[in-house]
Amino acid sequence: MTGPESSGKTFLCDELSKHYKTCWKPEFAREYVENLTRNYTFKDVEIIARKQIDQYNEAIDEGQSIIFFDTFLIITKIWFTYVYNQCPMWLHRSIKNLKIDLYLLCSPDIPWIKDGVRENGHVREELFQLYKQELEYYGFNYAIVNGAEESRKKLAIQHINRILTQTEV
Repeated sequence: MTGPESSGKTFLCDELSKHYKTCWKPEFAREYVENLTRNYTFKDVEIIARKQIDQYNEAIDEGQSIIFFDTFLIITKIWFTYVYNQCPMWLHRSIKNLKIDLYLLCSPDIPWIKDGVRENGHVREELFQLYKQELEYYGFNYAIVNGAEESRKKLAIQHINRILTQTEV
């Protein structure tokens, strides 16, 4: 899952993992930042990115045929660029080497819900466009999911089933 804050990524991961009877990896960045007793730093975002890579590698080792990631490296790369105007080159290489069948890009067309970690409710459309540009830059297969919760879920299932059908042939 990728997309701006409060765009339904966690909801979709939870619902889709139930639908496909598989696992999902929760958003590590949220947990990490919530536990800080200070403002996050560039180094913190690097730690988050490395943990996301570890989660990816662990998921591959587990051998699940479908795994959902709630927030992943594209978001972290944009976070680096948006907040710090720079991104570690190793992250670019890591993203480039990923083997992900489908990115679901969540549209910010649902209400933004403030919480203790979210900070970009006012620029969700801008961030959405940046995520889309990154997915296209890397040539990744992606699909946009939008609408209210149930229609968003149905759309996501349609996109995933299309990928599953292609891989079975």
